[in-house]
Amino acid sequence: MTGELTQGADFLKFIRFTVNENLYKGVLDNQEIQEISGDIFGQWEYTGETYSLNEVKLLAPLEPNHIIGIGANYVAKVADRPDGLPEIPVFFFKPNSSVIGPEESIVIPGALDEVKFESELAVVIGKEMKDVAEADVLDYVFGYTVGNDVTAPQFFREDGHWMVGKSFDTFTPLGPVIETSLDPFNVNVEARLNDEEKQNSATELMIVPIREMLSYLSSVMTLKHGDVILTGSPLGAEFVKSGDKIACEIKGIGTLENTFV
Repeated sequence: MTGELTQGADFLKFIRFTVNENLYKGVLDNQEIQEISGDIFGQWEYTGETYSLNEVKLLAPLEPNHIIGIGANYVAKVADRPDGLPEIPVFFFKPNSSVIGPEESIVIPGALDEVKFESELAVVIGKEMKDVAEADVLDYVFGYTVGNDVTAPQFFREDGHWMVGKSFDTFTPLGPVIETSLDPFNVNVEARLNDEEKQNSATELMIVPIREMLSYLSSVMTLKHGDVILTGSPLGAEFVKSGDKIACEIKGIGTLENTFV
């Protein structure tokens, strides 16, 4: 069986994983993985090989092209949403070298005792988009995953320069899958710190909603397949220390768990 990028057609959960240090791609179906070969954004096919989920090590479900985040994008309740959108939303880039997968350790930089977790819905772009109208942006979305926009605000500059505080190695956990069938307007972004709930907000609480966000970005830059857009973190993000365990969850995608060291 072969596949190709057709928005929402296959309703698949794409993953990357290793077995005995060999790297594979696959489609997850409950606890079974069907290995695939080729380009998930283009032509791919099943190889016929299968694996059990408990015999593999999951990686971040893709190696992003670019990672773009948005800051301060949630309110506490719908009534708090502003009447209009910000004239220039606060966006920032994160480096590919900051990406890790499920169960990998998030390393707190040696100069610090603590950093912040930020559970987020991450949008994976599936094909090139430029100057796309809000009504059409979902045609360019491949799927969705869970992101943790780990942040060291101690490295923010007073004039608003965020790059260093967002860019340390291990500061962008992604996973566990890319889900192609999610309704991004009908999910909650959740986080549990050491099994205690800290974040749980519906995406309707975004200040800049997903359609407007992607359309605006495409008016500034050409987005390409493999770009990951972190859509903002709900209220409730906290500082954490070494030994803390964070579980970021979006039902329909899964849970992204990491430990701080």
